[in-house]
Amino acid sequence: MKTLLSADQLSQGVAELGNKINSHYGTAPLTVVGVMTGALVLMADLIRQLQMPVRIGRVQASSYRHQTEPGELTYSDSMLLDVADRHVLVIDDIFDTGQTLIEVLRQLRELGPSSLRSAVLLRKEHARVRGDQQPDFVAFEIPDEFV
Repeated sequence: MKTLLSADQLSQGVAELGNKINSHYGTAPLTVVGVMTGALVLMADLIRQLQMPVRIGRVQASSYRHQTEPGELTYSDSMLLDVADRHVLVIDDIFDTGQTLIEVLRQLRELGPSSLRSAVLLRKEHARVRGDQQPDFVAFEIPDEFV
């Protein structure tokens, strides 16, 4: 295994990601929705950087299920807060095919948030995305390798 990012680089990247999000939302209350389980640590670190009032929810979504290649997506929003008429930011760890994030955003859009954006820690250089949808906030671009 090789190290792509050091602990210091990760900390700095999360702080910069937080600054971008703070600049975008200002003091408006924000509902942060983490895509579990991959985004758990990122979400914990990131919300410490945010300066606005934050509510936290989560969804369970995965297309890997112990594999190195994506498969069928599973999705559950049983732990999701009410997002209608709220600013919502979806947090995920890695943007590769975009399948997971695109589906989570589609599901949440149907619940009527006033705005819906996404943030990821890692985006692969040549993310194999269907359509043009990309994360709104990205901490790091990484090589196209399994991480």
